[in-house]
Amino acid sequence: MTKSKITEYDYSEEKRRVIFLIDSKSFYASVESVELGMNPLQSLLVVMSEQENTNGGLVLAASPLAKKRLGISNVTRQRDVPNVPGLIKVPPRMNLYIAENLRINNIYRQYTADNMLLPYSIDESILDMTDTWAFFGNTPEKVALKIQKQVRSETGIYLTVGIGDSPVLAKLALDIEAKHAKNLTGIWHYEDVPDKLWPITKLHDVWSIGSKTANKLEKMGIHSMYDLAHQDPYSFRDKMGLMGEQLYALSWGVDRSNLADVITTQSKSYSNSQVLPRDYYKKEEIEIVVREMTDQVATRIRAHNKNVCLVSLFIGYSFDESKKQGAHGVKKQQRIEPTNNTKILMTVMVKLFEKHWHGEVIRHIGIDFGDIIADFGLQMDLFQQPERVVQDKKIDQVVDDLRQRFGTMSIMRAMSKEKGGTAINRAGLVGGHNGGNTYD
Repeated sequence: MTKSKITEYDYSEEKRRVIFLIDSKSFYASVESVELGMNPLQSLLVVMSEQENTNGGLVLAASPLAKKRLGISNVTRQRDVPNVPGLIKVPPRMNLYIAENLRINNIYRQYTADNMLLPYSIDESILDMTDTWAFFGNTPEKVALKIQKQVRSETGIYLTVGIGDSPVLAKLALDIEAKHAKNLTGIWHYEDVPDKLWPITKLHDVWSIGSKTANKLEKMGIHSMYDLAHQDPYSFRDKMGLMGEQLYALSWGVDRSNLADVITTQSKSYSNSQVLPRDYYKKEEIEIVVREMTDQVATRIRAHNKNVCLVSLFIGYSFDESKKQGAHGVKKQQRIEPTNNTKILMTVMVKLFEKHWHGEVIRHIGIDFGDIIADFGLQMDLFQQPERVVQDKKIDQVVDDLRQRFGTMSIMRAMSKEKGGTAINRAGLVGGHNGGNTYD
C-alpha cells in the first residue's frame, strides 16, 4: 500500500503532536569510553559485570564497534567474549551512569517543560515538543539535531532520536529507523504507517510485542502488522482482552497518552527477589537469605504505615535442579494476621520455606507481602506477652530510624555475617550491579 492510498482509520480525530523519544547510544559503554578519552563509536569496549550471581561474568553493555566486530550482545557471558587485542573490559559503575543520565536530562529540560519530559529508562527519555520545538529551529528534525550536538559537545554521548505524531510512533521511529540511519534520526507520521509499519512480519521485533504474544498472533493467522491492523477490533478484543485493543492501536500508530498526566500508583504488594551468588543447598544458609530479605521488605512496609495479611515465597531451583524436577521452582503463600513486625514476618517466611523445601538446590529466592491494609496502631496478640510486643515494635522503629538517617549499612543483623548471607554484599549494589565511584 502506498502513501497516496487512504487508510481505513480516520486520523482526523487524533491529535498530531511532536514527540521525541531519545536514546543514549550504547549508554554504559559510551560513558566508559568518554571517561577513557575515546570516541564511543570507535572504541572496542565492553562493560562486564563480575557479580557472583552472573556465573563468571556477564556483558552489560558493549560499544557499537564491539557489537559489530565481535558479535557481542548485552547478554553474552564472559567465557564467550573473544580475547582480541585492543578489547577493553571495565566493571560497571552504576552511580556514574545515573549521574550522566541526570546531566543529559537536564539538557533536555532546556527544550521543553518539566512536565513534558519523562525519563523512560536510564538511557531513554520521552519529550513532548509540540508547544516548544518552533522556538529552537525551523523543523523538528533540525531541533533534534541541535539537541544531539549539544549533548555530544557537553557529555561526549551520541543520541538516537525518534520523532513521531504520537509517543508510540516516536518509539517505532527510534527502534526501526533511527538506530539504523546515518544521522541517527527517524521521523514517523500517521501517513507513514502503511509503508513503514505494516510490512513488518517479524512481530516480536516491534516494541511491546514479546515472543509469546507474537507466537499467539501467528497461531491466529496474523503474520504481519498489516494483518494486525486489519482485524475486526471488536472481535479481536473479545479474543485478546485489553491487550487486543492495545495491539490494534499500536498497528495504527495511535497513542493518546499524555506525558503531563499525573499518574499515582498504589503498591498492591511489597516484594523482593534475588539470584543467589551460587547454588544453595544447605537449609541454614537459605533461611538466612529469607530472613535478610524479609527484614528489608518489612522496613519498606512500615515506612508506608501498612500492615500485610498475605505472604508468598518463591523458591527457584538451580539449572541442574530444574531439569531434575521438571520445574523452575515452587511458589507458596499463606494468610496471616495483619502485621508489619519483622520478627513475626521472618518466622512466618521461614516456616513456609521449611514446609515446602525438600532438599532441592536453590539459586533464586523471591518474597512477596500482599493484601495490604493501613497500620492503625499496635496490634496485641493473645498468644504473646504485651511487653514483648511493645519491645519488638520499639526495636523495629529504632532500626528503621537508623537506616533512614544513615543508610542500610548503618545497622545490620548478625546473621548477615554468617556463611550464606548476601545482604552486606548487596547493600553496595545499584540495580543489582556495582555502584562504583562517580569519577575516579
